[in-house]
Amino acid sequence: MSKEKASADNRARIWAAVVYPDSAPDDWRDILDAEHMEWVESPLHDLDVNPSTGELKKAHWHIVLAFEGKKSYEQVCEILEPLHGPIPQRCHALKGAVRYFAHMDNPEKHQYSPSDIVGHGGFDVRSALAPTSGQRYELIKEMQDWVHDNGITEIQDLMDEARANRFDDWFPLLCDSCAYVMGAYIKSQRHRQQEMTSR
Repeated sequence: MSKEKASADNRARIWAAVVYPDSAPDDWRDILDAEHMEWVESPLHDLDVNPSTGELKKAHWHIVLAFEGKKSYEQVCEILEPLHGPIPQRCHALKGAVRYFAHMDNPEKHQYSPSDIVGHGGFDVRSALAPTSGQRYELIKEMQDWVHDNGITEIQDLMDEARANRFDDWFPLLCDSCAYVMGAYIKSQRHRQQEMTSR
């Protein structure tokens, strides 16, 4: 393999790293913000458990850096050097990495709130966490079950529940795409309840 080819192979647009509170400077976020790039920060992972020992892992943040063009490992190391020690890795799936920040696909791990994931430099966290088609249908099914089980007859009640208790999944789905379907389902339930009481 040529030197040019080997050099190109370690370049990527998306890089992931870990930042430790006890070694990073207090202004580590400002240091990354000064690079004027998109990046995203996990909630502080302070409740992760080592599965083999049951002991708490060292507290840390996960970060993903999203560059407009490809950067080499050495370039990324230079950016992260002031943070004292995070070793970057190429990230092959941005959405999967951001979902991992809250352990959304790892129910065996401590669940962190997706709303505590922070985007910097214009990074759109909501877009990265948007559900797939299959996940959307599953969430709509959950909403229908909740509406049915609680005898809901007004869309406002579902919207209020979503805003108060399901802000990370039901609420954006209702605002963006499925309010009509859920409104029709609630209207049908209301008519059925009226028919049953009038008999």
